[in-house]
Amino acid sequence: MSRNVTLILSRNAISFIETGAFNGLYLGEINLLDTISFTTAREALGGLSGLNVKKLKIGHFTEAGRIQMNPDSLDSLCFINFEEIYFHQSYYFNLPSHIFLCMRNSTKIVLTKVGIVNREHVYFPNLKEIVVVKGKMTRLPDLLLSHQHNLKKLVISNNLQPPEFKSFADLPSLDYIDLSHNNFIMNCCDDEFIGVPKLRYLNLSENAKVKIRAFGLLNHPSLEILDLHGTEVEVEHDSAVMQNLKSLKTLDLSNSKITFKSIVFFKGLSGLNELKIAGNSFAKGIFGQLFLNLTVLELLDMSNCAIEDIPLTSFQDLHHLKHLILSGNKLTTMDFLTGLSLSKLKSLHTDNNHIASISPNILQNLPADMLVFDLSFNPIECSCSQIVFISWIINHQSVLKDPQLMSCKSSSMNSRVINFDPTHCVHTNRVIIIASLFAAVIVFLFSALLYKYQFYIHYCFILLRGYRMSRQQECSYDAFVIYSSKDEAWVLDELVENLEKGHPPIQLCLHDRDFQAGKSITSNIVDEGIMGSRKVIVVVSQHFLDSSWCQFEFELAQSWFVLRRNSSIIIIILEDLEDKKIRRLFGLHKYLKKNTYLKWKGNVLSNIRFWGRLRKAIIARN
Repeated sequence: MSRNVTLILSRNAISFIETGAFNGLYLGEINLLDTISFTTAREALGGLSGLNVKKLKIGHFTEAGRIQMNPDSLDSLCFINFEEIYFHQSYYFNLPSHIFLCMRNSTKIVLTKVGIVNREHVYFPNLKEIVVVKGKMTRLPDLLLSHQHNLKKLVISNNLQPPEFKSFADLPSLDYIDLSHNNFIMNCCDDEFIGVPKLRYLNLSENAKVKIRAFGLLNHPSLEILDLHGTEVEVEHDSAVMQNLKSLKTLDLSNSKITFKSIVFFKGLSGLNELKIAGNSFAKGIFGQLFLNLTVLELLDMSNCAIEDIPLTSFQDLHHLKHLILSGNKLTTMDFLTGLSLSKLKSLHTDNNHIASISPNILQNLPADMLVFDLSFNPIECSCSQIVFISWIINHQSVLKDPQLMSCKSSSMNSRVINFDPTHCVHTNRVIIIASLFAAVIVFLFSALLYKYQFYIHYCFILLRGYRMSRQQECSYDAFVIYSSKDEAWVLDELVENLEKGHPPIQLCLHDRDFQAGKSITSNIVDEGIMGSRKVIVVVSQHFLDSSWCQFEFELAQSWFVLRRNSSIIIIILEDLEDKKIRRLFGLHKYLKKNTYLKWKGNVLSNIRFWGRLRKAIIARN
C-alpha cells in the first residue's frame, strides 16, 4: 500500500485487530471514527502498532459511541507513528497526560470536546498547529500553549466556559490566532500578545467584550487580518488605535456596538483592502470624513447601520472600491453615486432601504462594467413619472440581483416592478400633452384678453368701489363735462359762460380746470368727474368721435350710471355728424336711439330754448 492511500474504517464495529497487521505500513490517512468501543479500545488500537500514517482520526461523534476509558485504554497510541491526530468526542472527555505525551512528535493536533490534564510544560518540537474546540480551558494560554517555538497556528474556540486571559509568551513562529466564540472579556493587545512578534491573523470575534487600549496595537505592525465581529468593542479615548497597522488588509468590526465618533478611527490603514462595519452607528457629522486615505480599499460593508443620508464627500478617496454593501439602511436617495470616485465599482447592495426612485443622471453615472446591483425589497414607485427608472430596471435585469423581489410600493398595484408595462405611459403622456396644450391655449387666450382689456377691467373695479363709497358722500359738482380739447373754446365761451354765470349758477367739472394735480388722468376722470358730479354732459362733435379718450370717458360714464340705475347723461350734438361715424361708436349710437338729446344750432332764438332745456335737465332730480 502506497503512502498516499486513505483507509476509512469508520462506523464499523471493530472489536479486534490482529497484532502486527499494520506494522511497517505507510498510509496517508486512517479514519477510525465511531469504530472502536471503550471495551475494545486496547485490543483494536494495539493492532495498529508499527503503523506509519500522516493523519490519524479517532473518537466518536454519536452519543451511542461514548468511550468510558481507563487511564491505560489508549496506551497503544504511543506505538503508532502519526504526524497529525484528530480526536473527536460527542461529549467532554479528559485525555490522560501520559497519552498526551504520545503526541509530542505531531505537527498538528485537533481536539474536539477533549480536555488535557497536564500540570507541567511539555515541549512539542514539531508542533505547528493546534486546534481545541469545545474544550474546558480555565485560562489562556495554559502550559501547553507556552514556549512552543515552531507553533504557527492556534485555534481555541467555543470553550465550554469563559477562560481567564493571560499573556502569550515565547511563541516566536506563531502568526495565526483564532480565539472566537469563547465569551471572554479581555483587554487588547500589547501585553496579551507581547510574545507573538509575527502575528498576522487575529480573530477575537463572538466574544463578550474587548477593550482596545490607546496603544494596544502599536507592537503588531505585521497584522494583516483583524476580526472582531460580534464582540462588543471599546476603544480607549476614541483614539487612533490602528495607525501602526500598515500591513492590515482585512478589518471586521461588524455588530461590535461601536459608535464612530472620531475621524481618525481608521487613520494609518493605508493598505486596507476590506472593511466591514455593519450593524454599528455613526456620530452626527462624522460620516463624510471617516474613510479618508483608505485609497486601496476594495470592499466596504456598512449594512444595517441606520444610515439615512451619505454625504457626497464620503467616498472621495475610495478610487479602488469594488464592492459596496449598504443593505438594511434608511437611504432614500443615491446621490453619492454622482461622484467619479466609484468608477471601479463591481457590486452595489442597497436592498432593504427606502429607495423609491433613482434619477436618470445617477443611472447614467453607474459604472458600465458593474456586475451586481441589488435593489430588492425597496418601495419602488411604479408610475409614469418614473418611466426612465422603470425602463432601466426592465432592461438591466442581468445586472440586478433578484429582480423578481423588486415590488411596487403602491398597495393597489401589488406587483413586481419588472411586470410594469411602460407602453401604457405613452398613451397617458399623449393625453397629458394634449390636455396641457389645450390648457396652455386657454390660459394664453385668457391672458391676452386680460392684457387687452386690463385698462377697462381695472376701472370697473374702481367704479364698483366708487359705487359703494358714493352712497356715503355728496357730489361736489352739478355736472361733469366730457369734451374734446379741440372743442374747448365752445365749452368755455358758451357752456361755462351761460351755466356757471346764470341764475341759479350751475357748477361744472372740467378736466383741464378742476382735476387734482399729481393724480392720474383716469383716476381724476372717475373720482373727481363722474363720481363727484350728479350729471354728465357729453359734447359730441367730429373731434369727440375721433378721440379715444372721449370715447373711454363716455363708456365709463355709461357704466357708472348703469350701476346707479339712472339716466344722468345729457348729450349735446355740437354739429352735424355723419350717421356712419356715429355707428362706429356703438355705445353712443345705441344711446342716441333710446334717449333724447340737445342739438346746438347757433342762432339766438334756438339758443334761448337750448339753454333753458339744458339748465332744466341739469337741475332736475332723477
